[in-house]
Amino acid sequence: MDYDPQELETRWRRRWAEEGRYEADPAADAADAADEDPTFITVPYPYPSGGMHIGHARTYTVPDVYARYRRQRGDNVLFPIAWHVTGTPIIGAVERLKKGEEEQLSVLRDTYNVAEDTLQDLETPMGYARHFIEDHYKKGMKDLGLSIDWRREFTTNDERYSKFVTWQYETLRDRGRLEKGLHPVKYCTNEEQPVTTHDLLEGEEAEFQEYTLVRFGRGDTVVPMATLRPETVRGVTNAYIDPDADYVIADVDDEEWFVSAPAVEKLQLQGYEVVPKRTVSGEHLVGEYVTNPITGDDVLVLPAEFVDAENATGVVMSVPAHSPDDYVALQEAKADDERLAEYGIDPADVDAIDPVPILSIEGYGEIPAKTAVEAAGIESSTDPALEEATQELYNSEFHQGRLNDEYGEFAGEVVEDVRDRFRDAHRETGAFGTMQEFSEEVVCRCGGDVVVAEQDTWFLRYNDEDWKQAAHDAVAEMEAIPENTRGEYDHTIDWLNEWPCIRNYGLGTRLPWDEDFVIEPLSDSTIYMAYYTIAHRLREIPTEDLDREFFDALFYGADAVDDPDERALELRAEWRYWYPVTYRFSANDLISNHLTFYLFHHAELFDTEQWPEGIVIMGMGLLEGEKMSSSKGHVVLPGKAIDEYGADTVRFFLLNSAEPWQDYDWRAEQVASVRNQLERFWTRAQDVVDVPGPEERPELATEDRWLLSRLQRTVAKVTDAMEGSETRTASQAAFYDFEEDLRWYRRRTDRSRPAARWTLREVLETRLRLLAPFIPFLTNELHEELTGTPAEDAPWPEVDAALLDSEIEVAESQIERVVEDIQGIQQSLENAEEDVPEADPDRIRVTVAADWKQEVFATIAEIGADQGAVMSEVMQDPALRERGNAVNDLVGELIEFARGRADADLDALAAVDEAAAYERAADFLGREFDADIVVQTEGQDVEAQKQAVPFRPAIELEAE
Repeated sequence: MDYDPQELETRWRRRWAEEGRYEADPAADAADAADEDPTFITVPYPYPSGGMHIGHARTYTVPDVYARYRRQRGDNVLFPIAWHVTGTPIIGAVERLKKGEEEQLSVLRDTYNVAEDTLQDLETPMGYARHFIEDHYKKGMKDLGLSIDWRREFTTNDERYSKFVTWQYETLRDRGRLEKGLHPVKYCTNEEQPVTTHDLLEGEEAEFQEYTLVRFGRGDTVVPMATLRPETVRGVTNAYIDPDADYVIADVDDEEWFVSAPAVEKLQLQGYEVVPKRTVSGEHLVGEYVTNPITGDDVLVLPAEFVDAENATGVVMSVPAHSPDDYVALQEAKADDERLAEYGIDPADVDAIDPVPILSIEGYGEIPAKTAVEAAGIESSTDPALEEATQELYNSEFHQGRLNDEYGEFAGEVVEDVRDRFRDAHRETGAFGTMQEFSEEVVCRCGGDVVVAEQDTWFLRYNDEDWKQAAHDAVAEMEAIPENTRGEYDHTIDWLNEWPCIRNYGLGTRLPWDEDFVIEPLSDSTIYMAYYTIAHRLREIPTEDLDREFFDALFYGADAVDDPDERALELRAEWRYWYPVTYRFSANDLISNHLTFYLFHHAELFDTEQWPEGIVIMGMGLLEGEKMSSSKGHVVLPGKAIDEYGADTVRFFLLNSAEPWQDYDWRAEQVASVRNQLERFWTRAQDVVDVPGPEERPELATEDRWLLSRLQRTVAKVTDAMEGSETRTASQAAFYDFEEDLRWYRRRTDRSRPAARWTLREVLETRLRLLAPFIPFLTNELHEELTGTPAEDAPWPEVDAALLDSEIEVAESQIERVVEDIQGIQQSLENAEEDVPEADPDRIRVTVAADWKQEVFATIAEIGADQGAVMSEVMQDPALRERGNAVNDLVGELIEFARGRADADLDALAAVDEAAAYERAADFLGREFDADIVVQTEGQDVEAQKQAVPFRPAIELEAE
């Protein structure tokens, strides 16, 4: 039968659906349920603001493989999924659709193939979400063969789920983990509400930066300039402004300020009372002098195109002695008399500006910025090396720079130790103020600018020390895969402070005690794994019954409430059966938010025995070497890939190309190669299915025993890898690595022998079970043809110790090596300038090392690769002692051979009868080279000693 993945995969999908194959329930009998070993696997539920692409396919297939593996190990496995619609991204997408934005329409039509007559169905938030849930994610997951219990799916704006979230937040509030107050938040100026990482189009990694506003003055007007290095204020020589940008003269907290137009809204959102009076261009301040509030010096304001009016206040101070950027800018200003004249600035005034050093630092001259610029050979502000030189000097000055004498009480101190004290001291005098800004541009998914705002908001108190400690304890208790990610959780816990947990509007659960607000997406998705365990059964309970006491009884037991609901106690049994989560599979970038929140909330709301047992991190996906992008159409849809290659091919490529935590690259050429390899596997398997050999095991030949021993090694390696979620290592061993063994076996033996047919059947059956988690359609089909049972219903293979035979494996490796050596000799002879008859030999002599040489190797195997110890031992033997230097040379050579090999390998080698191994393989070697094979031993079969050593026989090719 030909390999037709579309046909057989369609049949298996239908069969799984009809059987309810992956619907997981505890045993009906409590005693039986107690004997079961449950495994609970979860993965972040998708946010259906767009379609599913091949990167998502890998995200959900990796945990599916582990779920399938645990079922074969005998576990009762729950693998559920749900849909995250909380927040505003879906609403934003709908609004862009309704406005007819071409980019949004292009993504829907061209990337996700939404039909024109379907677009109108997407013009409501849940209509939009349902389209991508049903037609993309759910269809894609089913097409991939994910073993999901679909009974438990829900969306995060379902009424019952909202009751669950309500219970969670009422509980957190009552335990003092929620507080209301002013807090810096990411604020979308378009939506006019706080947003979080999941709502962002750009700037996901942006950090809050607290700027010091140095209050320069021009008469009675404050001209604030933002800096991250307030200690450099004594080195300010001039200022810069964008002459073409819009600026505003405004009353700010009863003072007149001069700031950029974009700064007005930022200041208002950060608690300043701002009343704009009039708008002017930046040119209004060019050529004017402003007064330094610390030194009293007047400094000139110069025009500069590099000033970003969108950043901070739009006016920047210049410290050319300590900023390579400023040093170069000042030199360029001095050289541009024509531009200065345009603004009525006397070039002599600019030429008179000299850098003012304010600190000393070893390794730099009096003017550190000048030293840095000249050392890097920088001649222009466009030189890419300027940024690196600037950052390097900033870092050096921060950690090593000592302030000069004019700093009074701060003089002589290192910047790192004094910056905050210096800033705070001048805040108290009124010379400095404060403003928040981001480290990079931040844009909301709706397209709006995101700025820092001080909001009176409800936030989670992740800065509580006892809560932090509980989260650290949860990290210590769990398994982190890979282990090197453990520190990232602890690091996140340490720096995490209050987290604003509400929005002004959007989909999701309303804040129970203030329904003007909605709980934001990262905050309502912390313990939903618990909801999976009872989601399908909660549908039987009226929504109005799901109050605080119901969930208290469910999660804390009968003693938690005065009159527990019996239905809640029944559900509690199912929750306790499945919980805790065995493994959560998630993306590396979620450690800094969602995954750490997940640990915080479990540590607070549940007992230790319900804390997460493990988290497996997953890497990112590339497409033909480039980052995937839905907005740019640079994605592959799973449906298209499955139609072209088959689901098993898609799965196997995604799982075999990298370990879960490593990044992978989808390349069409390589995917097509995998498709061809699976087809070859299928074809060869059909040969075994058609002629499976005898039912009872016949007497096995050496090569049969070798292949079966190699199979046991493979079972052990695959099992060990699967226990660590190493899907690439496991699939590589079960498929590609073992194919190499099979290739040798097919070459080595007569496959028509009954023992060979039996061996190939045994091997195929075992491999199908090993590969079942990865390629379930193909393996189920073949295993059922071979045995009458699908592979997923067969138990996971166990290592059969009786079939392990290290000696045979070692001996067979020697046969392979001899073949390679003979081929190497032939190749050398064929490359000779003249015809060498021995290149096509009639006879091949294989001369095995003498017995005394084997004795020396046996000593090394016993003692180890210690040349002194070995020589001491072998020289106890008079016969060996008589051989003198020959023994010494041999020991040195064999020590090199043995070094780095495991003791068990050396023992197996020492036990091999080399001559007997080659004799057994003589027929095979004769067929390979169409020559007579003569096996002989030094000192027995031949008088003269050949240059043979153990496991490297002397080989002679003879022609008659």
